[in-house]
Amino acid sequence: MPHNIRVKDLFDALHERLRLTWIAGKSGADKPLLSANTDASSGIIAGPLNYIHPNRVQVIGPAEQNYLNSLSPPNRQQALRQLFADLPALIVLVDSVAGPPELPQLADEAAVALMRSPLPDNQVLDNLQYYASLFLSEKTTLHGVFLEVLGMGVLLTGDPAVGKSELALDLITRGSRLVADDAPEFTRIAPDIVSGTCPPLLREFLEVRGLGILNIRAMFGDSSIKRTKYLRLIVHLKRMSADEISGMDRLSGAYANRDVLDVSIPQVTVPVAPGRNLAVLVESAVRNHLLRLKGYDATEVLIERQQQVILDQT
Repeated sequence: MPHNIRVKDLFDALHERLRLTWIAGKSGADKPLLSANTDASSGIIAGPLNYIHPNRVQVIGPAEQNYLNSLSPPNRQQALRQLFADLPALIVLVDSVAGPPELPQLADEAAVALMRSPLPDNQVLDNLQYYASLFLSEKTTLHGVFLEVLGMGVLLTGDPAVGKSELALDLITRGSRLVADDAPEFTRIAPDIVSGTCPPLLREFLEVRGLGILNIRAMFGDSSIKRTKYLRLIVHLKRMSADEISGMDRLSGAYANRDVLDVSIPQVTVPVAPGRNLAVLVESAVRNHLLRLKGYDATEVLIERQQQVILDQT
């Protein structure tokens, strides 16, 4: 996301999901909603109509409308003047409420965006807060190719020219989806969840040496692209000789954990050598990780079987 979020940026991002319509105050489209100076300690930008601790986004639902309608005309006018005196960036009417009839004119005069959503207030507030948390959360960029493989977010890493893009292309032809090539951006959206996305400039593109820049959406269709995905597994590609491969632990494999934004992400190292089908290996690594998440460890099962055979023989 950019360093500043304007009201129109929020509208562009959420108008389909929240079915927003812009009623009045369009001259306030460039009003800043979030910036790098926004206090991330509270992280709250939107809430029900609040005169004591005004929100950047003031939400008016049935309860707030009933309160305003219960006031006498002079008191309601005073309440509305106080609403705009607190300088909100945006006012959203939710649950299809009509709002006070004088509200659109006041919004135009104050250059405050006024929008309406037919969705209930809790759904609107959840989406607004999630949008703000993505901007305020800690971020990092990692070098690699980020994919959805068998429904799981997988980051392919490795030295330059190790074959990450070629492997990604092979996986895409097998049904995987591209999230980001070269410089995926990751954001910690919860204490144990890291979400990855693609910078807008690089979206849909994959660079493959010898072929240049490929537009994956144009080549494979809309289903080959995924906008965001949680990072669940890192597959590190490493060139190895035959002797190095033979020296690896044949039972446990090369598993470790990598710290990404203070979240421990499982990582498996896959040797790169002539004759190895990396696409099949990556898909197998994902399937094996899914089994591990369910509590099944093939190495432990094999060891238990060996111990049982020894016991039976004795």
